[in-house]
Amino acid sequence: MTANSNRGPAERPARVVTKTLKDGVRKTVLPNGLRIITESIPTTRSASLGIWVGIGSRDETPALHGASHFLEHLLFKGTPKRTALEISAAIEAVGGETNAFTTKEYTCYYARVLDADLPLAVDVLVDAVADSILDPADVETERGVILEEIAMHEDEPGDEVHDVFAEALYGNHPLGRLISGTPESIAPMTRNQIHGFYRRRYTPPQIVIAAAGNLDHATVVRLVRKALGGTPLDTAPAAPAETRASDKRVRIQKPRNVVLHRDTEQAHIVLGGPGLGRHDQRRFALGVLNNVLGGGMSSRLFQEIREKRGLAYSVYSYAGQYADSGLVGVYAGCAPAKAAEVLDLIRTELDRVAQHGITAEELARGKGMVKGSYVLGLEDTGSRMSRLAKSELLHGDLMGVDELLARVDAITVEEVDAVAAELLSGERSLAVVGPFDESELHP
Repeated sequence: MTANSNRGPAERPARVVTKTLKDGVRKTVLPNGLRIITESIPTTRSASLGIWVGIGSRDETPALHGASHFLEHLLFKGTPKRTALEISAAIEAVGGETNAFTTKEYTCYYARVLDADLPLAVDVLVDAVADSILDPADVETERGVILEEIAMHEDEPGDEVHDVFAEALYGNHPLGRLISGTPESIAPMTRNQIHGFYRRRYTPPQIVIAAAGNLDHATVVRLVRKALGGTPLDTAPAAPAETRASDKRVRIQKPRNVVLHRDTEQAHIVLGGPGLGRHDQRRFALGVLNNVLGGGMSSRLFQEIREKRGLAYSVYSYAGQYADSGLVGVYAGCAPAKAAEVLDLIRTELDRVAQHGITAEELARGKGMVKGSYVLGLEDTGSRMSRLAKSELLHGDLMGVDELLARVDAITVEEVDAVAAELLSGERSLAVVGPFDESELHP
């Protein structure tokens, strides 16, 4: 599957098209291709709104490395209708909250308010995302803020090691680069470059507006269309949406040992390798495997490394998934003197699961964890809103709650064992941040 196989322009009907999806979710596609998807939850008194743009750091050229994150900062700095202070004050005055985040494949701008204040949230958030000025003075101010943010990230080795691991796997491919950019890419980036990226990439077919809470779908559609009026997103883009800067086959690097020397009190370690893309049907079995391996206090890694031996406070496994690639890693934070022992234990457990699989008891427990985390994660309007947007933007389809639970229930030991044998065998890449030289630890 290619990098943008599910990322091309959405359908652009000649008129507004609305349909009902699973679980009572409703979706409208505007003539310009912008999608609006909502879930009504009458028992709540709040509403969450998100504007999700299918553009992230992997869509950037080297010269624009960090532009998506730069925009995340800039779009709240002012529009022809509101100053930066008026944007934040409008939401805070009604007790609401607003924020944004950038990933490698999408950017989200969101707000959570009382249900009665949803019209205000729509007007403010759509205005900010659709019609930001990007004043040159604000660009310079936020440049300094972002450079400080990058420096702060380097002071968090437990976070930094995951970036080192991604770079070890993907090398110079955009999936291996920092989302924030680097000082070398952020410092010379001009306002015109950022503005050009904004207008080329933030087009209606790349945008999903999702809302969940005590709301009416038709009303939300009307509010969005009103807020879009007169903005650059009010009409269809003149040219087809651009493909990704990284629209080429993702190549995983040969196993690498990357040690970033830091004078830290702890060693931060990630050991792992390639995983599964998010469209791979085996991702459900991988979710179960991840929980068995290192997804909780009953997991193998937690029991072996922390509970039995007390070698680390934090140890867990994780799986990251992209449109056309993925990764699987095990993290541990421990005293530098214990790093080699912890690494040996991680390797031993990975080999054991790869060769011998999991037990029926572990399968049942892993399934329960997957189902519980999914359902319990839908207890607030913000998570419901995120579910809608990710389903539409990343998968192109909404899987119903019952459908997903049934899919997890159907997973067999054999399916999990097959995934474990494929992903946990062979050579692995190692990322370490701590007081080491590169020759001291080996994958």
